[in-house]
Amino acid sequence: MKVHNVEMVMSAVRPEQYPDDGFPEFALAGRSNVGKSSFINKMLGRRNIARTSSKPGKTQTLNFYKIEEQLFFVDVPGYGYARVSKTEKEKWGGMIEQYLTGREPLVAAVQIVDIRHAPSADDINMYNFFVHYNIPTIVIATKADKIPKGKWDKHKKIVRETLNMLGDDPLFVFSSEKGIGVEAVWAEIESRMQR
Repeated sequence: MKVHNVEMVMSAVRPEQYPDDGFPEFALAGRSNVGKSSFINKMLGRRNIARTSSKPGKTQTLNFYKIEEQLFFVDVPGYGYARVSKTEKEKWGGMIEQYLTGREPLVAAVQIVDIRHAPSADDINMYNFFVHYNIPTIVIATKADKIPKGKWDKHKKIVRETLNMLGDDPLFVFSSEKGIGVEAVWAEIESRMQR
């Protein structure tokens, strides 16, 4: 997809604040410092529509990015590292769960992991959550430029096995730095928009 028009239309915390355009939505999930904002920026061809932060856990709302009047990327708060109180975390958890389990236009979750390391316990829990609620999941193994290309398959195998991925959930190698995987991920997203 060639992205010309994109806007961050809203930050929501409750269902009544969600957009009502009815476009297909893709929820982006990942650990707080995994490079979710960089992924969004690369996919949308923008420098900083999604704010990258040196402080993990900055996203505290559901951020809806409308793309080409056709679909939404929904950035959900990162899990794992965020230095926030337990109550705050529980509040986010409820908000995220409510969105993921009850949102009609949600087509798939896009889970972002770091290809250099085996997925964390938080990554596994998140993936299991998607499986439990029958939410189709696209896994993105980012930071691929940080390891030699010859080792990608080995690392992909580790990601697949650690998450115990379902056979039909795709796994893409990605690099925000080098643009690796952008076209393949767009092709996957576009094919799901038609279903």
